[in-house]
Amino acid sequence: MAESMARDRPRKWRSRAPVRYTRLARMSSSFPLDAKRVRFSGATNIGRKRDHNEDTIHLPTDTRLAIVADGMGGHASGEVASRLAVDIIVEYFRDTADQQTLTWPYKVDRDLRADVNRMTTSIMLANLEIWEKAQRETRLKGMGTTCVALYFLDDTAIIGHVGDSRCYRWRERELVQLTEDHSLINDYIKMKRMTAEEAENWPHKNVIVRALGMKEAVQVDIVHEHPRVGDVYLLCSDGLSGMIKDDQIQHIIATERDLDRAVDRLIDAANEEGGIDNISAVLARVEPP
Repeated sequence: MAESMARDRPRKWRSRAPVRYTRLARMSSSFPLDAKRVRFSGATNIGRKRDHNEDTIHLPTDTRLAIVADGMGGHASGEVASRLAVDIIVEYFRDTADQQTLTWPYKVDRDLRADVNRMTTSIMLANLEIWEKAQRETRLKGMGTTCVALYFLDDTAIIGHVGDSRCYRWRERELVQLTEDHSLINDYIKMKRMTAEEAENWPHKNVIVRALGMKEAVQVDIVHEHPRVGDVYLLCSDGLSGMIKDDQIQHIIATERDLDRAVDRLIDAANEEGGIDNISAVLARVEPP
């Protein structure tokens, strides 16, 4: 069935336009909102223990969309999965920017805003493409990736999320995690089988229960936000959130006004704590016009 869907699926939503992602250099950009402006900065780093980087990030060039994807799988297949996820999500957003949202083969939920459907569908299509590619190519079997994407409308921010990469919001000196980790350890904590303190040293804390490429279909979590001037949003892989605590993240965002330097300080802090995984961070700050 999956092979038939891949063969028959219309490709008109796919773009040949280059996608701006990075594995090494820091990037930044800025876009107007309604009576506001949003400024982005982000970088990804190999860390201190890995021999290659399987994270992929995207910062806006022509649409107010930022993404962090943390790939998984041996022999660099995680890098393939994370890059594929970013490519497809960005291409879908570009190609549906000025037309009715194309959601085939997924049904449109008419009760949701068109842009929520764009977010959900783009991630679902990325999941299907990764899953199908892994079925076709033996060397890529078992590959997958997390994904957290942030899209700004003039008065709303839409967050799409699968896996344990996170989105935080810093507002009025308080840091709040907006996404919920799709991880085994978080499931145990929710079922009250483990406390957050006990989870710190649990040997299976990195086991993911939901990711792109694990199954033919995936459930995408959606979070809505109403940004205010002064808000800072952080997208990050668990190479950052798993190495430094939330209060340290909060301190860096609160004390560093230069967004580029804030990204550098977050990544440096994760490396100072051991840098056992690839580290990715994207910051988006809502500013006066």
